[in-house]
Amino acid sequence: MASHRRPKQPSRTRVTVLTATAAAAVALTAQTAQAEPKPSKSEVKEKVDKLYEEAEKATEKYNGAKEQQEKLDEQIDALQDKVARGQDELNTLRDSLGSVASAQYRTGGIDPSVQLFLSGDPDTYLDKASALDQLGAKQTEAIQEIQSKQRTLAQQRQEAQSKLGDLAETRKTLGEKKKEVQGKLAEAQRLLNSLTAAERAALAADESRANRASARVDLGPAVPASQRASAAFAAAQSQIGKPYVYGASGPNSFDCSGLTSWAFAQAGVSIPRTSQAQANAGTRIYSQSQLKQGDLVIFYGDLHHVGFYAGNGQVLHAPRSGTNVRYESINNMPFQFGVRI
Repeated sequence: MASHRRPKQPSRTRVTVLTATAAAAVALTAQTAQAEPKPSKSEVKEKVDKLYEEAEKATEKYNGAKEQQEKLDEQIDALQDKVARGQDELNTLRDSLGSVASAQYRTGGIDPSVQLFLSGDPDTYLDKASALDQLGAKQTEAIQEIQSKQRTLAQQRQEAQSKLGDLAETRKTLGEKKKEVQGKLAEAQRLLNSLTAAERAALAADESRANRASARVDLGPAVPASQRASAAFAAAQSQIGKPYVYGASGPNSFDCSGLTSWAFAQAGVSIPRTSQAQANAGTRIYSQSQLKQGDLVIFYGDLHHVGFYAGNGQVLHAPRSGTNVRYESINNMPFQFGVRI
């Protein structure tokens, strides 16, 4: 028979212990909350600047993947065009050989070897080189040309297929880097949104002061590195005030290497798209005292930022997200070397 005994009530001592434990947990939670105060404006700015730097690193990798994708697209288009033209030439050659066979048939019979070649599986015949001695010289030459064209087409198709595989992998990398950049920027925005209206206004005022300082910069008696460098620098100057946007290469917005590659393109000079590749695009100059206006200047150990040397210790560049193209001191970032194009 089931027991209907009333459940035992907790003792006064047990209730007291549980109450004390709950109170301690609440106190500990409160202490933890007190131990994690809201970050100050300067702390938020430091974290945001770090996130922007990480986003720029990812941006240059994104730019590299995008440039590779564009190159692969061009190579694949060229290969597919070659394959199409080659197939047309092959069809023409086969039609020509078929015409020879038709003429033979009309004049009293078709050569058995030609008949075999024009059968449903002519490729099998091409492997039987010993049969070529059964043909006339012109027919032999025609079949050998067809055989060569078929081999070329097979190689081109294989190369195109390999490029398509590379393209798929590059597009995957492109998507990953785009997602990484967007994640960094979203986290930076979240931190900025955590500030008070007054703190955000103070940061905006700092940015405004930097833009005003850029407008008043003294470049001194700057000497251009070359005529093409001078033309590229002038093109970059015409973009002062345009916003930084990751992956952008003008004319309405730029990232760092987008500005430099766009500016040199206006001077009729093609340079690579990414800062790391631009670092190897010319003669390196390791002494700041040897820099001339229009030289590229490379920053950070992993070479993820680039701008133009403007003269008098100033660089012209697209700094980072949330800023515009402007002049800044070359000492604002860890200088690595210059590059003279």
